[in-house]
Amino acid sequence: MADKQIVPVRKAVIPVAGLGTRFLPATKATPKEMLPVVDKPAIQYVVEEAVGAGLSDVLMVTGRNKRPLEDHFDRVDGLESALKDKGDEKKLALVQNASELADIHYVRQGDPLGLGHAVLKSHQHVGQEPFAVLLGDDLIDEANPILPKMIEVQERTGGCVVALMEVPADTINLYGCAAVEETGEDGVVRVTGLVEKPEPESAPSNLAIIGRYVLAPEIFDVLRVTPPGRGNEIQLTDALETLAADPDSAGVYGVVFSGDRYDTGDKISYLKAVVQLAGRRDDLADELHAWLRDYVAALDAPQSGGASDR
Repeated sequence: MADKQIVPVRKAVIPVAGLGTRFLPATKATPKEMLPVVDKPAIQYVVEEAVGAGLSDVLMVTGRNKRPLEDHFDRVDGLESALKDKGDEKKLALVQNASELADIHYVRQGDPLGLGHAVLKSHQHVGQEPFAVLLGDDLIDEANPILPKMIEVQERTGGCVVALMEVPADTINLYGCAAVEETGEDGVVRVTGLVEKPEPESAPSNLAIIGRYVLAPEIFDVLRVTPPGRGNEIQLTDALETLAADPDSAGVYGVVFSGDRYDTGDKISYLKAVVQLAGRRDDLADELHAWLRDYVAALDAPQSGGASDR
């Protein structure tokens, strides 16, 4: 019997149709994905992660008021000409880099019917190939990428792969949660069940699904018949649960992530991302760390005086 042909993962899908209500009023007229993390919008980090994993064909599933995303990854002739005339080659390269990162396409989600629905909208572009899904709210530290391992597992098994992360048991109700069994490979598990935002006392584990998936094309057929679930939305988790329970499918696997991940849809996590990523920059680290030390010392000092935080 001939070995099953490996179909390489070439395309990435990034759902970006959310309203960003947790950051109002900042996101009233600006997409949440365009909020800056140091000096790049959050969405650029996500696209750079996809490209770094070898996925240069990117589809963004957008909604209304998301035009600034398209503008950011497009050429801006007037700005480029002005920078060129000033001889500011460094800033010119930064601007051009955003428009040359990847071959980026856009499709409107239309009705906001959930992540599963957003993924289903990508079918015409993806076709019958495996593909990656990167949620625009999640930033993964580039020093410890997870996508390459997920792609390797998908290409080896032919199944769907989710990124998992251990979280405190009392916070599992904020995530999709996986029941798993060992595979014998360090950091890789087989998913036997999935529950969307379970109560802590009924959760099958403390392994939470984070915003990275590498999906087999069979997910599309399942999503088409998946009824609305939690929040009256079509949940990708529900479709993956169906595949995990189907003995005729190629299965669902999890890669356990242990690096730094930031939820830029959460205010505190967003602020941590800004501080920590800036603190790793050669041009910012020394001054920022010095200020942080003074600021923390002032917080710990007696309230009658204390150092200035300015």
